[in-house]
Amino acid sequence: MSNPQQRRGADKYPFEAMIPRGETVASFESYKQAQSAVDTLAQADFPVKQISIVGDGLKSVERVTGRLSYGRTAGAGALSGAWLGLFFGLLLIIINPAANITFVGAAVLIGAAFGMMFSVVSYALNRRRRDFTSVMQVIATSYAVTVAPELANRARNLLDASPQQQQQQQ
Repeated sequence: MSNPQQRRGADKYPFEAMIPRGETVASFESYKQAQSAVDTLAQADFPVKQISIVGDGLKSVERVTGRLSYGRTAGAGALSGAWLGLFFGLLLIIINPAANITFVGAAVLIGAAFGMMFSVVSYALNRRRRDFTSVMQVIATSYAVTVAPELANRARNLLDASPQQQQQQQ
C-alpha cells in the first residue's frame, strides 16, 4: 500500500524529476530540427503529450561578450538603477495621485545614482577576478525525439513520409 504523503510531492511537480521513457524515433544535431519533427507529428494529429525532446551530451558554454571597465560597469548600474527608480516613482504616483511628475524624475535620478554607486563598488571589490562580461548557456550535442513505445512505429512512418524531414536529413 502506498503512502499518500509520498505521492503528494510527485503530483505537485509531475515533469520535474521524471526522465522521459520511450523509444527514440529520430535524432537531430540541432534543437530546431527536433522541434520541426515534433511540429510534423502534431500536424498529423499525433498525440503530442506522448512526445519528448531529449538533449544528450550536455555542455556548459560561456561566451565572452566584452571587456569590463569602470565606465561600462557605471553605465550598466545607472541604467538598472534608473529602471528601479522609474518603477518606484510610478508606484508613488499610483498610491498618491496628488504627487507631481517631478517625483518620478527625482526617483529615476536617485535610482540611477544608487545603481551606479553599488555596481562600481562591487566591480572594484572583484576587479582582478573577473574583468569581462559573458553569457552562460547549456547546450546539447544531439537531440532525440522519443515517443511512447506503442506509438513508435506510427511516429517513424509519419516522419519518414514528411518531405520536410527528408530535406533536413540531406
